[in-house]
Amino acid sequence: MNKIVRVEAFPMQYPEPNNDNKIRYVTLTRIETSDGIVGWGECISQWPEAALAVKTIIDAGFAKLLMGEDGTQVGRLWQKMRNHAYWHGHGGIVSFAISALDIALWDIAGKAAGLPVSAMLGGTLMEKVPSCASVILNTLDLGALQEEFTSYRERGFSAVKGGWGQVPEAGFGTNRVRDMKVARTVREAIGPDMGMAIDVSALAKWSASHAATMAEDLLEVNLTWFEDALHHDDHDGYRQMKSRVPTALATGERCWTLHDYQRLVRSKAIDIILVDPGRVEGISGMKAIVDDALTQRVRFVPHSWSSAINTAASLHVYAASTNGEVFELKPAPSPMQHELVENPIEQKDGWIAVPNTPGLGITIDEKAVKKYLYQG
Repeated sequence: MNKIVRVEAFPMQYPEPNNDNKIRYVTLTRIETSDGIVGWGECISQWPEAALAVKTIIDAGFAKLLMGEDGTQVGRLWQKMRNHAYWHGHGGIVSFAISALDIALWDIAGKAAGLPVSAMLGGTLMEKVPSCASVILNTLDLGALQEEFTSYRERGFSAVKGGWGQVPEAGFGTNRVRDMKVARTVREAIGPDMGMAIDVSALAKWSASHAATMAEDLLEVNLTWFEDALHHDDHDGYRQMKSRVPTALATGERCWTLHDYQRLVRSKAIDIILVDPGRVEGISGMKAIVDDALTQRVRFVPHSWSSAINTAASLHVYAASTNGEVFELKPAPSPMQHELVENPIEQKDGWIAVPNTPGLGITIDEKAVKKYLYQG
């Protein structure tokens, strides 16, 4: 029996080169069993207080719940954690904690079985997935923007996605004239056939009618999908947009649970959901969400913009599912993608290889964990 003997949580602080070296936060988990198997997980806690709060929830609650349990019984332990949270709820810090622990448990289960996680999820359906360079837009320097996106085409990415803005007040969606210049610049840089998505800054706070008008204007750049033009709960607004444009509409990266996504995909307003195992109660939560979306003919895109652990976990779910659209990847090397693991996940000629070794298929460098540990 792979009895759990240690559960640890590590808040992490690191500069993100893909976001002008702004400081970001994640919380990692490490679970060890009596047989010496170690599993790693992650949640995208994002803010310093959230990273520390996740550690508290794990250390004072979930760790005690998991100690002595068989670490390979992922489904039962996932449900045990969710049941434990009946009072403090689902979503927020609790879902972050469950996410990180569930991913680590899947890593253990795969290693114990000698199988990659995708095989444990019903079978590996593909060996590689199409790549999308996912970036924060430089909206204030169109020359630099064109050069940047030309490089993604030359590097062979299958698609590109840009959004928000390196300066918040100049984010995409805050100036209509500038928005159109940015979108045209990106399309010109990548050519007419490459996939392209735009992500609207939350600071834009568009009305449904304005979002629909912008979607009409953006038809000229032939978007593969238009993301977060409205809040994910504005189902009526998305339906209004859908009645006016054929462009695929996407949202969901701020949802938490299967129930949240069920409401979204049954709204008949969304074509693509954005989803991360590091937020939606782990691999268990993500697989349930994408399988449910498939029943409604809704596709998904892993919104993987944190560490290599979340990226690997997302790849396994994608490889075991049939409704993935494309896989987002940060294009510039970063500490949590390249220093954290000994075998970084990269794209080549438009494709990302799915790890095929037991568990998540990544090897954590614990020196990097110590280097970027955040203690508040």
